[in-house]
Amino acid sequence: MKRLYIYFFRGLITILPVALTVYLLAIFLMWTESIAIAMVRPFIGDFYVPGMGLVLGILGIVGIGYLVSKRRVRQAFSIVERPFTSIPVIKSVYSSLKSFADYFSPGAKQGQGQQVVILRKPDDQMEIVGLITRHGTEGLPPGFLPGGRVAVYLPMGYMIGGYTVFVPTEWVHPIDMSVEEAMRSSLIAWMANRNGVATASTTPDLQPGSPLVKPEPEPDPGPR
Repeated sequence: MKRLYIYFFRGLITILPVALTVYLLAIFLMWTESIAIAMVRPFIGDFYVPGMGLVLGILGIVGIGYLVSKRRVRQAFSIVERPFTSIPVIKSVYSSLKSFADYFSPGAKQGQGQQVVILRKPDDQMEIVGLITRHGTEGLPPGFLPGGRVAVYLPMGYMIGGYTVFVPTEWVHPIDMSVEEAMRSSLIAWMANRNGVATASTTPDLQPGSPLVKPEPEPDPGPR
């Protein structure tokens, strides 16, 4: 019975990522198909080819990317953005999402951001993987310590948040890893290697006497 239990959860863990991915793709396709039908039906009537929604969605995204690459279009779009950048509550949400999207945009400067580093304090063996989001404190309110400092974003597991810390530049050590790979690894609490294979099964078991394992209490000898 225990072996069947192990087989069941092993199969569930194997099929769950595939099923969720297919499910999300199906939702996206149905959403784009419904929008495409509503947009083209006034022009073509009942004629419709399955998959037209996906094609129109991709073409629309490419077209928007081409338009916002033009300076005049960007200036016009800034006018559209004004309500989102002036209303107090909406301003905070929109600015945060836009800054996060701009950080991962292909046009971002690679030398000033999008760098994965290991944060290691001097004389401390603890290592934390983070992303450099800012070099220096120029333009920030006064009060930061002087000297060369960088802002490092430390994502938390399963994307429930994170912390941004300002540390001396000598505390960070770049590693050969892309931002997407680091964020993906942080999402699953680094439970897989670079090839996406889970590493939990290769983790050595802690032996009794290890500092991370509490020793078992001695049995009570009872009344003498």
